[in-house]
Amino acid sequence: MEDKYNRGKSERFSKSVRAGKRTYFFDVKSTKDDNLYITVTESKRRPKSDGNGFFYEKHKLFLYKEDFIKFTEGLNEVVEYVRKNNPTPVVEQTYSSAEVEENSEDASENGEDSSYSDVDFDDLGK
Repeated sequence: MEDKYNRGKSERFSKSVRAGKRTYFFDVKSTKDDNLYITVTESKRRPKSDGNGFFYEKHKLFLYKEDFIKFTEGLNEVVEYVRKNNPTPVVEQTYSSAEVEENSEDASENGEDSSYSDVDFDDLGK
């Protein structure tokens, strides 16, 4: 059964980026009128308050096509500012396959599914 948050929407393209303890999801979706938009989701693994296991804290941003140019201009401007003005050099962090595997093993040991591609974040609006 289709819920009200997915009605008329279909996913067209998805890209996930693992960055240390965070994962970013870039999803292209379409409305029932076939207009495309982007969702950007940040997911961070956090321990449960009772100390038993983990959960994923998620933050989501919806970006509509009429805002793409202004958004990318603003993002590029602030990234360039940080690169020029940060007291320590901005270095792109790379993560070894061992680090990615270690994060997956930690999740598996706690009974979690470490597959990020199967996560559905549309329930955030509920």
